[in-house]
Amino acid sequence: MSERIASFSAFWPYYIGEHRLPACRATHFVGTVSFLTVVGWCVVDRPIRMGIALALGIVLGVLARKVEARRKAAPELLAIGVIWGVGHPAVFIGVVVAYACAWVGHYLIEHNRPATFAYPLWSLAGDFKMFGTMLTGRLWSGDASNIAPLEI
Repeated sequence: MSERIASFSAFWPYYIGEHRLPACRATHFVGTVSFLTVVGWCVVDRPIRMGIALALGIVLGVLARKVEARRKAAPELLAIGVIWGVGHPAVFIGVVVAYACAWVGHYLIEHNRPATFAYPLWSLAGDFKMFGTMLTGRLWSGDASNIAPLEI
C-alpha cells in the first residue's frame, strides 16, 4: 500500500488537482447546493431532531479528521450519514444526488477516479472547502492549481 497523505492541508493540493476542469467543479457545486437544499428542508421539517443529528455528525467528523492520515475513514463517514439519516431520512436523497453529480464530473468530464475512494472524510471536507472557495468567486474558471492550501 502506498503512503497516505498526513494532513488535510497536504491533501488539499491533491484534492484540488483532481478538480482542474471548471465543468467538473461545476458538477460538484450543483451537487453540494442540492445536498444543502435537502438538508435545509430537513431542518425546517424536523428542526430539533435534525439539528441534533447535524451537530452530532459534525462533532464526529471533527473528532475523526485525523483518522484519514492512518486509514480510510469510511466507517466514520458512514456513521455521520447514518446519524444524519436518523435526523431525517430525506438526507439520503441529498447524499445520492450530491455523489451522482460529483461522479459525473469525475468520470465524464475530468476522467479520473474520485478522491472519496481513498480519502472519504477529507474528500467531503474538501468538497465543502471547494464549494466555499467557489462561493467567493475564486474557483470558477481556469486551472485550479493556483488555489493555495488553507488549514481547516
